[in-house]
Amino acid sequence: MSPAPVPGRRWLLLIHQLPPKPDYLRVKIWRRLQRIGAVAIKNSVYVLPRTDQTAEHFQWILREIESSGGEASVCEAAFVTGLSDGQIETLFRAAREADYAALSEEAQALSRSTIARRGADIGRTDVEATLARLRRRLQEIGAIDFCGAPGRQIAQAAIERLESQMRPAGHKSGASIGKTKGKAKTRRTWVTRRGVHVDRIASAWLISRFVDPKARFRFVEDQPYQPKADEARFDMFEGEYTHEGDRCTFETLIARFELTQPGLQALAEMVHDIDLADGKFGRPETAGLERLIDGITRAYVEDDERIAHGAILFDDFLRSFQHETGPKKRSARSQ
Repeated sequence: MSPAPVPGRRWLLLIHQLPPKPDYLRVKIWRRLQRIGAVAIKNSVYVLPRTDQTAEHFQWILREIESSGGEASVCEAAFVTGLSDGQIETLFRAAREADYAALSEEAQALSRSTIARRGADIGRTDVEATLARLRRRLQEIGAIDFCGAPGRQIAQAAIERLESQMRPAGHKSGASIGKTKGKAKTRRTWVTRRGVHVDRIASAWLISRFVDPKARFRFVEDQPYQPKADEARFDMFEGEYTHEGDRCTFETLIARFELTQPGLQALAEMVHDIDLADGKFGRPETAGLERLIDGITRAYVEDDERIAHGAILFDDFLRSFQHETGPKKRSARSQ
């Protein structure tokens, strides 16, 4: 989740112009901007607080616009006249307040419906599925609630009341980390952009853990870079391993190296949703991973430190997913 603003904070602006065709592009870009929490201050001008994560969000949208024939620029801004920081923060709070209000209304309606049929099993599965979706939605809104909209407490209370009417979910346990398939290259230098965040941290962990156990990492400025013979670029412009279609770099590496380790797909879905902010998978653990990655990037300036601490985090997440999948596989073989 992103922190509350501080006095004198600078902002990021995305200024763009879309081509008239295809028709769906305008809606697609608008939805992407909504998911990352950007607000419009003028037609085709969107603003976000300046952080490593928001800068990366805007960069990927910029590339998507340009690849579709449009024009876009991302700039850092401090408002001198006209809009004040306080007015921009009000825009952010208003946008999130509307999101929280819609979430509260849905949770309250579901709670009334559940109370009305208390004791009946009919529809219970649907209620639990909807409750899980509401929890995910609360986490998603919280992740882009940059200025602390007061409606969060109301929405959270509504969901907690609904949760109290339902039985808590059980826990599962199971297998440990094992080996994986896939062709590996060893003793390579892997090059990526400075200021690593979720996709690059996760990709570096994946490379060291499953692709190249003796990998070395080098961090360069975000500009055209010609790799040497023993180097491979990842998550950077014209890199050998980077975004492909709607895949983030982490997903690309899994596909290209044919990695089938249990738990990797769950991690890929989480990294995808944080990095691309498109809500494609909506796993409930995603907001937690995003918060932890945010903590790592704030605590450590050096990229190698971020990767080292991220590796511990991703190892633990992988184990947790394998504990979930292990018992199911053993049970299936025993039947």
